[in-house]
Amino acid sequence: MPGRGPISRGALLAALLAAALTAAGCGRGSDDSGESAPPATPPTASGTAASPSASPTKQGFQSEVRKVTAGDLTSSWRKGCPVSPSGLRMIEMTYWGMDDKPHTGGRLVVNAKAADDLVSVFKKLFDMRYPIERMEPVDKYGGSDFDSIEANNTSAFNCRNATGSSSFSQHAYGLAVDINPCQNPYVYADGHIAHKSCAKYKNRKLDAPGMIHAGDKVVKAFASIDWGWGGEWNGARDYQHFSASGR
Repeated sequence: MPGRGPISRGALLAALLAAALTAAGCGRGSDDSGESAPPATPPTASGTAASPSASPTKQGFQSEVRKVTAGDLTSSWRKGCPVSPSGLRMIEMTYWGMDDKPHTGGRLVVNAKAADDLVSVFKKLFDMRYPIERMEPVDKYGGSDFDSIEANNTSAFNCRNATGSSSFSQHAYGLAVDINPCQNPYVYADGHIAHKSCAKYKNRKLDAPGMIHAGDKVVKAFASIDWGWGGEWNGARDYQHFSASGR
């Protein structure tokens, strides 16, 4: 072309090489297979406690404590309960799942005075990768403790009487938590368990995921806030149960 002079052989080869690399996609985040490179930011977990995420995440423990109203507790609270909705809090937090992956969407209703302490406990459980099946208010189960246990649901507040008693349970104050109630069943003094699918966990020598044993890290995590464990009771044993009073 006029005014530009002849193109050297070296320049021509360089131009052809550049064109070939562009056609192959080199330098554009692709490999030889043509697949896109993975994103720089890892994906985060999604879903709820009822439908947990199936994807792994590098997300660490996160929590938020918020107020609740009677409208949030349609089945678990009623007039005459020993604590009002204003005295309760909802902890929304990350938890480690039975699939060995962290999940968002955990929800636990507790006494307002215990909320921060319980956040510290569940952070310890998350950090030790203690697996939890699900974590949602018993209102999803119409306030039925039996149905919540059948779903192996970790829960706290429920305005109900203690098992076999006419007095309020510590759950009615939001001062008790039941964790993985199938792997950690309530065993009556005569040795029977109300939930047949959980009966095998009466054998506390098992070491299945989610089980709690005397002196283990889960018991110590609750002991750090001076909460007692029902697995140490005389007579009936409540292996799922931790409470501020120890009962």
